[in-house]
Amino acid sequence: MLSPANHLTVVRPHLPDLCHRFSMLVRERIEADLDECVRLAHVVHELDRYPMFLPIDLRGFISAPDALVAWVAEDDGEVIGHVALRPSSSAAVLAMAVEALRVPPDRLGVVARLLVSPERRRQGVARSLLEVACEEAHSRGLWPILDVVTYQQAAIALYETCGWTRAGQVTSRYGDDVVLDEFVYLGPQPPVG
Repeated sequence: MLSPANHLTVVRPHLPDLCHRFSMLVRERIEADLDECVRLAHVVHELDRYPMFLPIDLRGFISAPDALVAWVAEDDGEVIGHVALRPSSSAAVLAMAVEALRVPPDRLGVVARLLVSPERRRQGVARSLLEVACEEAHSRGLWPILDVVTYQQAAIALYETCGWTRAGQVTSRYGDDVVLDEFVYLGPQPPVG
């Protein structure tokens, strides 16, 4: 749950050493975080090829001006993760989600730009960021969805263990020369009422 100051503190065990614990803060991203988020995106891209192509304006890609809200996870002042909630994705992704959920596209919240420092993976960072994004989508009456390229097996495993449902596969086109095969995932249903 987010506190009135929009912060979530999560304490998770470090898996290789269950005696060691760290305190992670998840909070709304601010402008001052963007340089660290860009650095993190470069590191993740080198390891995972995500984002598949580094845009010329990586800072703009991360800041996503159309984002409804974005968060960072930090530990001891270091940004170790990032996620955003957006109103849209590619036309193919939205069409599949609309068909699967039978809701209009303006009732979807797209979880995007999920990045976690390689040194902090398997410690609950991504799961915590997904939870915060889902809670915010639900608070806005939106159904969370996301898309992931089909070769990102670790991300796919995370989404499925977090209870997300695969709706299907689409081919998305970005510009004239970028074509991606992606799975579309549906998050937990918003509470009724």
